[in-house]
Amino acid sequence: MGDCADKLAAFLSTAVEAAKLAGEIIFQNFHKTKVVEHKGRVDLVTETDKACEDSIFRHLKRTYPDHQFIGEETSAVNGTADLTDVPTWIIDPLDGTTNFVHGFPFVCVSIGLTIEKIPTIGVVYNPMLGELFTAIRGGGAFLNTAPITASSQSELMKALVATEVGTKRDKTTVDATTDRINGLLYKVRSLRMTGSCALNLCGIACGRLDAFYELGYGGPWDVAAGVLIVQEAGGCVFDPSGDDFNITSQRVAACNAHLKEAVIDALRGNV
Repeated sequence: MGDCADKLAAFLSTAVEAAKLAGEIIFQNFHKTKVVEHKGRVDLVTETDKACEDSIFRHLKRTYPDHQFIGEETSAVNGTADLTDVPTWIIDPLDGTTNFVHGFPFVCVSIGLTIEKIPTIGVVYNPMLGELFTAIRGGGAFLNTAPITASSQSELMKALVATEVGTKRDKTTVDATTDRINGLLYKVRSLRMTGSCALNLCGIACGRLDAFYELGYGGPWDVAAGVLIVQEAGGCVFDPSGDDFNITSQRVAACNAHLKEAVIDALRGNV
């Protein structure tokens, strides 16, 4: 067991190093003029996204050449690799690109490691706020080395809930999204959209947010680290319908340990 724990600790240490290297790139470029490309009507990518992914891949591949790698920008070009049982690093080099372009400081690097398809290491780093969220499966969750736990709020009416509109702007998707929000506004204290799926999950983990859901996010790189951090902080991660969470489904809900049934009930018939 000691060898396994040492190996996981080494994985985490390497992931933190990689996240901080990419975070420095984000920090250095945050206030500079950005060269922006469109992946879709509202889905953006910058040179910084690509530079961060290159930096992370180089660092991890040098240390773990036998592992597999899935990155957002690589997947945008080559398609998403199938997740296998092999240790696989799943990377969002810059979650919150639109925030980055606008100088809104909710941006982060997200690095998750799955082993036998199970999220095992999670690192989410916001270099603009100096916040490093980490978790090892079975080892708890931390913010800048201090243990974190999900909130104890048990009443949905008093809950702060996060969601995201997503990148699709066709009428069917937009109408479904706004209908969902309209229904929720009468059932919760308030709603937030921070523009980063990974940071929303970390918000659940450290108790800033009580619940979060998103349908149609980019891919497993948005959630691979954050879902583990939530679980290790005592929170729940599930499909918005109430089914088990599937890392490849582009559907996620998360909350503290007390609100799961209330969140599922509030979203019922609308997800």
